[in-house]
Amino acid sequence: MSEREMLLKKIGTLKFAVTDIDLFLDTHPADTQTLNKSREYMSQLEPLVKKYEDRYGPLTKDENAANSWAWVKDPWPWDTEV
Repeated sequence: MSEREMLLKKIGTLKFAVTDIDLFLDTHPADTQTLNKSREYMSQLEPLVKKYEDRYGPLTKDENAANSWAWVKDPWPWDTEV
């Protein structure tokens, strides 16, 4: 597995965890332990996203204001083998 693929896998895993926790916090807003876990995952996610985008370009069109079409560069996720 290439470094790019490993970064994408880590980013996807952390984004899933953050999204899942956020959904839980919608119904349990006073759960400080879970809120702290969300912050922990976000602090792990942010440098990985920055590292990926510095090396390979933006992950989404919203991440690149300078060149709004740079996010469509090949390869698309389904163009690579897992």
